[in-house]
Amino acid sequence: MEHIRNILNDFTPITLKEMDNVKLMDRTDTKYVFRLDDLGAFLEEIKSDYRVLDVNGHRISRYESLYFDTKDFALYLSHHRGRPSRYKVRCRKYVESELHFFEVKFKNNKGRTIKDRVKQPLIDGSIKDNAETLLREKTPLMAEHLEAKLWVNYSRITLVNRNSPERVTIDVDLTFKNTETDKTIHNLVIAEVKQDKALVSSFIRLMKKYHIREGSMSKYCFGVTSLFSSIKHNNFKPKLILIKKILNGTIASNF
Repeated sequence: MEHIRNILNDFTPITLKEMDNVKLMDRTDTKYVFRLDDLGAFLEEIKSDYRVLDVNGHRISRYESLYFDTKDFALYLSHHRGRPSRYKVRCRKYVESELHFFEVKFKNNKGRTIKDRVKQPLIDGSIKDNAETLLREKTPLMAEHLEAKLWVNYSRITLVNRNSPERVTIDVDLTFKNTETDKTIHNLVIAEVKQDKALVSSFIRLMKKYHIREGSMSKYCFGVTSLFSSIKHNNFKPKLILIKKILNGTIASNF
């Protein structure tokens, strides 16, 4: 990762406060998956088009997210069945900035992702107080029906388009963990382009240039399939097979 850090030092930085203008809490998301081996060259090509988030001198930030679901994984199964409207519920720790949030993400049937969140003093595996209020206001779910299922942790690079409201998140060192086991996925990048509406994007052009097609599965669903072998995941098998081939370098990084 030292090579990546050196390349990121050539990017113009942007602060968390400056990022307020591109929160994009109501947006479209476009995902890509490719090998970590390719990331350095990709960053070199787009460094004049994006600024990089710098948090207390860190341009690669650590994220730790605790996901909640019903006892029988109803939220996961909504994704697995391909339902157009679905929720994710999580607590997230932004390690370098020492911030904690309770977050609700809703994917609607128009393909937009709407995120709401409230600050938390810490993550203790419960949904209460202002978190419970947010859950009740934004979802049909009840806190007492949800339980902490797994941690999804990773390191993130956040790029901000210099000329339009667009963010690109680049996640590496993906680790899934529950009370029984953990699993780290090496040499995989999950990149996501977040926009208010379809705009000219240097990152998307870059993906097309190298024939990396749009497509991925959510990190939460990837974590469930990795740690809970008894949970149904037949519909995700084609994507899981392709991820394995990408990691093994036996197929191009596309879906």
